[in-house]
Order: sequence, then C-alpha cells, then structure tokens
Amino acid sequence: MMYVKAFLVGGIICIIAQILIDKTKITPARILVTLVGLGVLSVAVGISDKLVQFAGAGFTTPIFGFGIALGNGVKKAIAEKGWLGALGGGLTATSIGIGAVIFLAVLIALFAKSKDKS
Repeated sequence: MMYVKAFLVGGIICIIAQILIDKTKITPARILVTLVGLGVLSVAVGISDKLVQFAGAGFTTPIFGFGIALGNGVKKAIAEKGWLGALGGGLTATSIGIGAVIFLAVLIALFAKSKDKS
C-alpha cells in the first residue's frame, strides 16, 4: 500500500508542476524554486514528518526532499547555535548534494559537446 501512496502523492506533485509549466507563463526555474520553498515551509509548519510517514518517497521527491533537508538543517542549527545557525544550517545539511551536483556538472561540461538550439 505504501507504494500506491508514494505513487499517487508523487504523481499529484508532478501533475501540478506540469500544469503550471503548460498553462502559465511561470518559468520552470521559478516552479522548482517554489517547490523547494514548499518543502522548507512544510518543515516550518511541522507537517513534513506526517507527509513523509504517509507518502514516503512520494513526498520526498528530489525537489521537495531538498527543501525538507534545507528546512531540517536550519531547524537543527537553530536548536544548537541559536538564530545565527539559520544562516548556515541549511547549507551544512545539503552540502554533500550541492557538491555532487557541481562536480557532475563540471564533469558533464568537460565531455559533452554543446550544440546551438537553432
């Protein structure tokens, strides 16, 4: 049953994002930032744990998962260091993922041949 819940919740998130891309003039980058922000907001409001228990990987899809990791990192850093922890807690929690993305982007740029869109 967990697979069904994960599929349905993840699918609904993807459908909403696709509708926003197709039917509005909002750029995909802004939609992604909005989804990350919603992941952080779900941690701030306190519903992320309940949603993760209900839908599992369906809610922690990479983009929401990144927002949840940022939010949890900030929450933990504030608990340990006070409000100054909010400045670096999110980056500390997600630094491995950010580093991996930068490394892979450089690696792909070295071996891929760029082409003109026209």
